[in-house]
Amino acid sequence: MHGRDAIAFAQAQFMNDVAGLATGQWQWNGWLTPKGRVVALFALLRVDDETLRLLLLDADPAGLVARLQGFVFRSKLTLAVDADVTVAGAFAAPGSARGAQASVDEDGATELDLGGVGDARTLRLGGAPATIDPVAHGRWRALDLAHGLPRLEASQLEQWTPQQLSLDRLRAFSVKKGCYPGQEIVARTHFLGQVKRGLARLAIGAGAVSPGDEVSAATGGGRIVCAQGPEALAVLPLDPPPADLRVGDTPVEALPLLDGLAR
Repeated sequence: MHGRDAIAFAQAQFMNDVAGLATGQWQWNGWLTPKGRVVALFALLRVDDETLRLLLLDADPAGLVARLQGFVFRSKLTLAVDADVTVAGAFAAPGSARGAQASVDEDGATELDLGGVGDARTLRLGGAPATIDPVAHGRWRALDLAHGLPRLEASQLEQWTPQQLSLDRLRAFSVKKGCYPGQEIVARTHFLGQVKRGLARLAIGAGAVSPGDEVSAATGGGRIVCAQGPEALAVLPLDPPPADLRVGDTPVEALPLLDGLAR
């Protein structure tokens, strides 16, 4: 996203405070429907006063660009998919990036710090092509889920509000900035104290679950949002926390979400 109106456009469309980012900083952010449902989640990096880079977790980049293009009107900016950039992850601390502050290494690649409690991770944008490792990719995704970063496949898009996905834990949305699509729903839910459901981390053992599967409980249930290996994230009631959780006939156990991924 590039142009003199790029920051203003993103500030008006996305759910987090883009204008508050300093150059070289990044945040979790997203785009909502007018009803406050998440269309896409992404890491947003402010490169300079006219350039933003969006790193999508799961949404289709070309589809998102096409939908956003319908709101550009007379704004001076261009939206494009940068398909030539290599994005690689490493289970190691970045050279100098820390928290929300990105860094550019000696090869000109941008590094983001994705470390949380108990793990170090670096995401590198640019540089030499990376080898695809399915095992490492599964481990990376499992750490995302453990830290409460939902990975939303197509069936789960436009289903959940930021509060239902507990995106406040990642500081991924703002209730104080100006208007944006879905802002009224998000702000009203926040200020009226109507957050009744949130994200829960579940140990599912050897049982196979899929996004959208029902989670039953003695005091109220919910649905699976995403899964990886023996764990899953589900949206469940917050108060009281549900007990005797099951997916189908399989008992599942609630686990604590890990901290440290908020930016």
